[in-house]
Amino acid sequence: MKLGTDNKLETWAAIILGIGAVLSVGYLLTSSNRPGGSGRATTSPAQNTGAAHPVINPLDPTIRLDLLESAQNVKYEGKGRNIFRAGAPVDIPQPSHNVLTDKQTPPPVPQPPPGPPPINLKFFGVASRTGEAQRIFLSEGESIFVAREGDIVNSRYKVVKINPQSVEIEDLLNNNRQSIPLTQG
Repeated sequence: MKLGTDNKLETWAAIILGIGAVLSVGYLLTSSNRPGGSGRATTSPAQNTGAAHPVINPLDPTIRLDLLESAQNVKYEGKGRNIFRAGAPVDIPQPSHNVLTDKQTPPPVPQPPPGPPPINLKFFGVASRTGEAQRIFLSEGESIFVAREGDIVNSRYKVVKINPQSVEIEDLLNNNRQSIPLTQG
């Protein structure tokens, strides 16, 4: 098995560079823990000479009770503003009188939701042959459909019942039944 060690000079150069990289990383990691090292060393409040805020090492596991106490003593003095809404708070005026005792017109009764949309099919004929089920002719716009009882028309309407003067259609999307009369034209 060949490991790519044909050129001995390149192999030794790669080994020496690898060892140098490992030693450099090791030195950098250990120098940050030495006092006066070149890494990120923390300064204690006693070592802090006039700085506004001491530099805190995020990896320092000691509990700083002074910082904890100052965070616990913070009191929220908000003005009732909703921090989850953008913009200035809106003052809602309070009514100056009792709304329940006033003799005013009652609030309008909400209207019921509108019914399902009408079925736009037009029934314009019946075809029947002896021994076969009746077929009807329906139109919607420029499209013409031929169907029997139980058939689905235009992927939406089901032919429920065929009568001589009308046809009962069910809108499968809106769960609506409608009787469509025979129209001439």
